[in-house]
Amino acid sequence: MYKLETHMHTSQTSACASMTGEEQARRYKSLGYDGIIITDHFFNGNCYQHIKDCGDWETKVNMFTAGYEAAKAEGDRIGLDVFFGLEYCYCGADLLTYGIDKQWLIDHPECIEADVFDYCDMIHQAGGAIVHAHPFRQAGYLREIRLVPDKIDGVEVYNGGNAHMVYNDRAKFYAESFGFTMTGGSDSHHIYDNKLSGVLLSGNPKSIGDYVFDILNDNISGVIYPEDLNY
Repeated sequence: MYKLETHMHTSQTSACASMTGEEQARRYKSLGYDGIIITDHFFNGNCYQHIKDCGDWETKVNMFTAGYEAAKAEGDRIGLDVFFGLEYCYCGADLLTYGIDKQWLIDHPECIEADVFDYCDMIHQAGGAIVHAHPFRQAGYLREIRLVPDKIDGVEVYNGGNAHMVYNDRAKFYAESFGFTMTGGSDSHHIYDNKLSGVLLSGNPKSIGDYVFDILNDNISGVIYPEDLNY
Protein backbone atom coordinates (compact mmCIF):
# COMPACT_ATOMS: atom_id res chain seq x y z
CA MET A 1 0.00 0.00 0.00
CA TYR A 2 1.13 3.54 -0.80
CA LYS A 3 1.33 5.68 2.35
CA LEU A 4 0.44 9.35 1.75
CA GLU A 5 0.34 12.33 4.11
CA THR A 6 -2.43 14.66 2.96
CA HIS A 7 -2.27 17.65 5.35
CA MET A 8 0.92 19.38 6.53
CA HIS A 9 2.62 22.76 6.79
CA THR A 10 6.04 24.36 6.37
CA SER A 11 7.75 27.21 8.20
CA GLN A 12 8.60 28.92 4.90
CA THR A 13 4.92 29.74 4.38
CA SER A 14 2.67 28.94 7.36
CA ALA A 15 3.17 31.30 10.30
CA CYS A 16 2.19 28.59 12.78
CA ALA A 17 4.73 25.98 11.60
CA SER A 18 8.29 25.42 12.81
CA MET A 19 9.52 22.76 10.35
CA THR A 20 10.88 23.67 6.95
CA GLY A 21 9.76 21.85 3.85
CA GLU A 22 13.10 20.07 3.72
CA GLU A 23 12.75 18.91 7.33
CA GLN A 24 9.22 17.69 6.74
CA ALA A 25 10.31 15.67 3.71
CA ARG A 26 13.16 14.03 5.61
CA ARG A 27 10.97 13.20 8.61
CA TYR A 28 8.25 11.54 6.58
CA LYS A 29 10.78 9.60 4.52
CA SER A 30 12.30 8.27 7.76
CA LEU A 31 8.84 7.17 8.93
CA GLY A 32 8.19 5.08 5.84
CA TYR A 33 5.80 7.35 3.95
CA ASP A 34 5.84 7.16 0.17
CA GLY A 35 4.52 10.65 -0.45
CA ILE A 36 3.37 13.89 1.16
CA ILE A 37 1.13 16.77 0.13
CA ILE A 38 2.20 20.22 1.32
CA THR A 39 -0.96 22.16 2.23
CA ASP A 40 0.27 25.48 3.59
CA HIS A 41 -2.24 28.03 4.84
CA PHE A 42 -3.50 30.18 1.98
CA PHE A 43 -3.61 33.98 1.90
CA ASN A 44 -6.93 34.02 3.78
CA GLY A 45 -5.48 31.78 6.49
CA ASN A 46 -2.42 31.76 8.72
CA CYS A 47 0.32 32.35 6.20
CA TYR A 48 2.93 35.00 7.02
CA GLN A 49 1.71 38.58 7.07
CA HIS A 50 4.47 39.76 4.73
CA ILE A 51 3.19 37.28 2.15
CA LYS A 52 -0.38 38.50 2.57
CA ASP A 53 0.79 42.12 2.28
CA CYS A 54 2.76 41.63 -0.94
CA GLY A 55 1.16 43.77 -3.63
CA ASP A 56 2.46 41.90 -6.66
CA TRP A 57 0.36 38.78 -7.23
CA GLU A 58 3.01 36.65 -8.95
CA THR A 59 5.58 37.51 -6.28
CA LYS A 60 3.01 36.66 -3.62
CA VAL A 61 2.40 33.25 -5.22
CA ASN A 62 6.15 32.63 -5.47
CA MET A 63 6.54 33.31 -1.75
CA PHE A 64 3.54 31.13 -0.93
CA THR A 65 4.92 28.10 -2.78
CA ALA A 66 8.42 28.36 -1.25
CA GLY A 67 7.73 25.68 1.38
CA TYR A 68 6.34 23.26 -1.17
CA GLU A 69 9.22 23.84 -3.57
CA ALA A 70 11.78 23.26 -0.82
CA ALA A 71 10.07 20.02 0.18
CA LYS A 72 9.82 18.93 -3.45
CA ALA A 73 13.53 19.49 -4.07
CA GLU A 74 14.43 17.50 -0.97
CA GLY A 75 11.91 14.80 -1.83
CA ASP A 76 13.42 14.41 -5.27
CA ARG A 77 16.84 14.03 -3.65
CA ILE A 78 15.86 11.40 -1.07
CA GLY A 79 13.18 9.50 -3.00
CA LEU A 80 9.92 10.86 -1.57
CA ASP A 81 6.98 12.00 -3.70
CA VAL A 82 5.97 15.58 -2.84
CA PHE A 83 2.73 17.05 -4.18
CA PHE A 84 1.19 20.53 -4.00
CA GLY A 85 -2.00 21.52 -2.23
CA LEU A 86 -3.22 24.33 -0.02
CA GLU A 87 -5.52 24.98 2.93
CA TYR A 88 -8.16 27.60 2.15
CA CYS A 89 -9.88 29.27 5.10
CA TYR A 90 -13.55 30.26 5.14
CA CYS A 91 -14.40 31.88 8.49
CA GLY A 92 -12.85 28.96 10.36
CA ALA A 93 -13.78 26.24 7.87
CA ASP A 94 -10.52 24.93 6.43
CA LEU A 95 -10.76 23.40 2.97
CA LEU A 96 -7.89 21.28 1.72
CA THR A 97 -7.54 22.00 -1.97
CA TYR A 98 -5.96 19.53 -4.38
CA GLY A 99 -5.47 19.49 -8.13
CA ILE A 100 -4.28 23.01 -8.91
CA ASP A 101 -0.68 24.18 -9.18
CA LYS A 102 1.47 27.27 -8.94
CA GLN A 103 0.71 28.34 -12.50
CA TRP A 104 -3.03 28.05 -11.88
CA LEU A 105 -2.67 30.40 -8.91
CA ILE A 106 -0.63 32.87 -10.96
CA ASP A 107 -3.30 32.81 -13.67
CA HIS A 108 -6.23 33.23 -11.26
CA PRO A 109 -5.66 36.15 -8.86
CA GLU A 110 -9.43 36.46 -8.57
CA CYS A 111 -9.55 33.26 -6.54
CA ILE A 112 -8.70 35.09 -3.32
CA GLU A 113 -11.48 37.64 -3.78
CA ALA A 114 -14.15 35.07 -4.65
CA ASP A 115 -16.54 33.90 -1.96
CA VAL A 116 -16.14 30.34 -0.76
CA PHE A 117 -18.84 28.97 -3.05
CA ASP A 118 -17.34 30.54 -6.16
CA TYR A 119 -13.87 29.46 -5.05
CA CYS A 120 -15.00 25.85 -4.79
CA ASP A 121 -16.59 26.08 -8.21
CA MET A 122 -13.33 27.41 -9.65
CA ILE A 123 -11.38 24.51 -8.16
CA HIS A 124 -13.85 21.97 -9.52
CA GLN A 125 -13.80 23.59 -12.96
CA ALA A 126 -10.01 23.25 -12.90
CA GLY A 127 -10.37 19.52 -12.22
CA GLY A 128 -9.53 19.72 -8.53
CA ALA A 129 -11.07 18.36 -5.35
CA ILE A 130 -11.83 19.79 -1.91
CA VAL A 131 -11.67 17.96 1.42
CA HIS A 132 -13.02 19.61 4.56
CA ALA A 133 -10.28 19.45 7.20
CA HIS A 134 -11.21 18.90 10.89
CA PRO A 135 -14.79 20.16 10.30
CA PHE A 136 -15.90 19.77 13.93
CA ARG A 137 -12.81 21.13 15.69
CA GLN A 138 -13.55 23.43 18.61
CA ALA A 139 -10.81 25.81 19.76
CA GLY A 140 -10.40 29.31 21.09
CA TYR A 141 -9.55 30.74 17.68
CA LEU A 142 -12.72 29.31 16.09
CA ARG A 143 -15.96 31.20 16.64
CA GLU A 144 -18.30 28.70 15.02
CA ILE A 145 -18.53 25.49 13.01
CA ARG A 146 -19.28 26.02 9.32
CA LEU A 147 -20.15 23.27 6.87
CA VAL A 148 -20.44 23.48 3.08
CA PRO A 149 -21.63 19.99 2.09
CA ASP A 150 -22.70 21.02 -1.39
CA LYS A 151 -19.19 22.16 -2.30
CA ILE A 152 -16.83 19.52 -0.94
CA ASP A 153 -15.74 16.09 -2.15
CA GLY A 154 -14.41 14.53 1.02
CA VAL A 155 -14.07 14.85 4.78
CA GLU A 156 -10.97 14.48 6.93
CA VAL A 157 -12.26 11.98 9.50
CA TYR A 158 -9.00 11.84 11.44
CA ASN A 159 -6.91 14.95 12.11
CA GLY A 160 -3.80 14.68 14.25
CA GLY A 161 -4.13 18.28 15.41
CA ASN A 162 -7.52 17.81 17.04
CA ALA A 163 -7.36 18.10 20.82
CA HIS A 164 -10.13 15.56 21.41
CA MET A 165 -11.04 12.39 19.52
CA VAL A 166 -14.72 13.32 19.59
CA TYR A 167 -14.01 15.97 16.93
CA ASN A 168 -12.83 13.17 14.62
CA ASP A 169 -15.79 10.98 15.57
CA ARG A 170 -18.19 13.75 14.57
CA ALA A 171 -16.34 14.23 11.28
CA LYS A 172 -16.71 10.54 10.51
CA PHE A 173 -20.45 10.67 11.27
CA TYR A 174 -20.75 13.69 8.94
CA ALA A 175 -18.90 11.88 6.15
CA GLU A 176 -20.96 8.73 6.54
CA SER A 177 -24.22 10.70 6.63
CA PHE A 178 -23.49 12.40 3.31
CA GLY A 179 -21.52 9.60 1.68
CA PHE A 180 -18.32 11.61 1.40
CA THR A 181 -14.93 10.07 0.72
CA MET A 182 -13.08 9.78 4.04
CA THR A 183 -9.46 10.84 4.46
CA GLY A 184 -6.98 11.39 7.28
CA GLY A 185 -4.25 13.96 7.82
CA SER A 186 -1.65 14.72 10.46
CA ASP A 187 -1.97 18.52 10.20
CA SER A 188 1.75 18.42 10.93
CA HIS A 189 3.45 21.69 11.91
CA HIS A 190 6.25 20.72 14.32
CA ILE A 191 8.82 18.00 14.96
CA TYR A 192 7.03 17.10 18.20
CA ASP A 193 3.70 16.44 16.45
CA ASN A 194 3.24 12.73 17.08
CA LYS A 195 -0.34 11.99 16.07
CA LEU A 196 0.50 11.34 12.45
CA SER A 197 -2.04 10.18 9.89
CA GLY A 198 -2.68 10.12 6.18
CA VAL A 199 -4.25 7.69 3.75
CA LEU A 200 -3.43 4.36 2.15
CA LEU A 201 -3.74 4.01 -1.62
CA SER A 202 -3.71 0.85 -3.68
CA GLY A 203 -1.84 2.51 -6.53
CA ASN A 204 1.15 4.83 -6.76
CA PRO A 205 0.03 8.37 -7.65
CA LYS A 206 2.20 9.96 -10.31
CA SER A 207 0.67 13.40 -9.83
CA ILE A 208 -1.74 15.23 -7.55
CA GLY A 209 -4.32 14.56 -10.25
CA ASP A 210 -4.15 10.87 -9.43
CA TYR A 211 -5.03 11.61 -5.81
CA VAL A 212 -7.89 13.86 -6.94
CA PHE A 213 -9.19 10.92 -8.97
CA ASP A 214 -9.05 8.72 -5.87
CA ILE A 215 -11.00 11.29 -3.84
CA LEU A 216 -13.66 11.79 -6.50
CA ASN A 217 -14.07 8.05 -7.02
CA ASP A 218 -13.85 7.03 -3.35
CA ASN A 219 -10.73 4.99 -4.03
CA ILE A 220 -9.07 5.62 -0.67
CA SER A 221 -8.06 2.21 0.69
CA GLY A 222 -7.84 3.32 4.30
CA VAL A 223 -7.10 6.04 6.82
CA ILE A 224 -3.81 5.88 8.72
CA TYR A 225 -4.09 6.23 12.50
CA PRO A 226 -1.15 6.95 14.84
CA GLU A 227 -1.31 3.47 16.31
CA ASP A 228 -0.69 2.06 12.82
CA LEU A 229 2.78 3.67 12.69
CA ASN A 230 5.94 2.47 14.34
CA TYR A 231 7.85 5.56 15.51
